[in-house]
Amino acid sequence: MEIRIGIANTGRELSFETNEPAADVKKSIADALDAGATHVTFSDSKGNSYIVPTAGLAYIEIGTEESRRVGFVA
Repeated sequence: MEIRIGIANTGRELSFETNEPAADVKKSIADALDAGATHVTFSDSKGNSYIVPTAGLAYIEIGTEESRRVGFVA
């Protein structure tokens, strides 16, 4: 699943793939924002970690968990 994060006052967005289910990602973001946490931590499918300050969040786009099709589509 792909996650794209827009950070305020930054021209580029942070984009990465993760193996975590969408529900878990949404819950961790909502919990951090509700608790007034200063940052949110994400992990990608390669094992890298990202720490994003919650004050700078412009948007978070969570992709769908869609399996890839194999073969030709008519």
